Amino acid sequence: MTVTRQTILDTLARLQLPGGGTLVSEDMVRAVTVEGGAVRFVIEAPSPDVARRMGAIREAAERLVAELPGVTSASALLTAHEEKAPPSLKVGRHPTPQAPGRQGVPGVDRILAVGSGKGGVGKSTVASNLAVALAKAGRRVGLLDADIYGPSQPRMMGVSERPASPDGKTILPLTAHGVTVMSIGLMLEADKAVVWRGPMLMGALQQMLGQVAWGDLDVLIVDLPPGTGDVQLTLCQRHEVTGAIVVSTPQDVALLDARKALDMFATLGTPVLGLIENMSVFVCPHCGGQSHIFGSGGVRAEAARLGLPFLGELPLSLDVRLAGDSGVPAAAKGGAEAAAYLDLAQRLIDRGAA
Repeated sequence: MTVTRQTILDTLARLQLPGGGTLVSEDMVRAVTVEGGAVRFVIEAPSPDVARRMGAIREAAERLVAELPGVTSASALLTAHEEKAPPSLKVGRHPTPQAPGRQGVPGVDRILAVGSGKGGVGKSTVASNLAVALAKAGRRVGLLDADIYGPSQPRMMGVSERPASPDGKTILPLTAHGVTVMSIGLMLEADKAVVWRGPMLMGALQQMLGQVAWGDLDVLIVDLPPGTGDVQLTLCQRHEVTGAIVVSTPQDVALLDARKALDMFATLGTPVLGLIENMSVFVCPHCGGQSHIFGSGGVRAEAARLGLPFLGELPLSLDVRLAGDSGVPAAAKGGAEAAAYLDLAQRLIDRGAA
């Protein structure tokens, strides 16, 4: 009798699987070869886990085929389909077209932009602590780190896990200290530089606003990068921003750049909710003496000159810096530093801005 591929398949079709069906009906038989009386074939299980339980089936299949007339040896290799990796999500692309006009973010009542004209004035520290303070006041709060080139919120909020994406499109944000958090820094290696031109920045911001499952939020705080560039333009021109908060130190040089940020928001038609003077005073932890390292009252005076609300003074504090570096913002810890941010949050709530 000549052994053929069909003969082997007909024989294996008699071998019942524990869960029902046969190797043939479940399409598990692959690569049948017949060389003289030697028969070889592959049994491909649907997953590695199933394959680990099919050793007895493989042995039984070899015995059945070996009993066929004309077969001198039978060998079956047990393998499995590769398990599918979870859908990959690439953040950073050119923006996709959207409907004309400014768009809201589904489920988000208010968007507050926290900006500054220059770096180093503590804008991200203010944003993270304000978010935590609002959450402690009972608000449902999200925090979007839109500083694409220099994301710092993962460190400040104490999150490092890569956000999941069940379908390769939707991004599931992380949660810390009662705040829903998303940052480009969570999608890249910690020391990986973002080397993108403007359109890539705009596309990444569009993704983080439109593809993140923010849920129902009372307020989404957007920590902007310093300056007046593509991210600010994209946010304010394409999305319904409730208002902007401008952070500056009292120093004259910082105020020069803060004025540019204020002019940018005016140009884009984004209301300025107020100015914050950060690093206003340093209280010596040893003697209790106060030092105005960057000057004092400059932001308050500027707000008065422009007829804008002055939202308060925040101290220059070693504890605030240490808290940010540790991933537990000062607003979450209590004490005098927390009180300053809680007062700021309540001021915004009272004005209906948060």
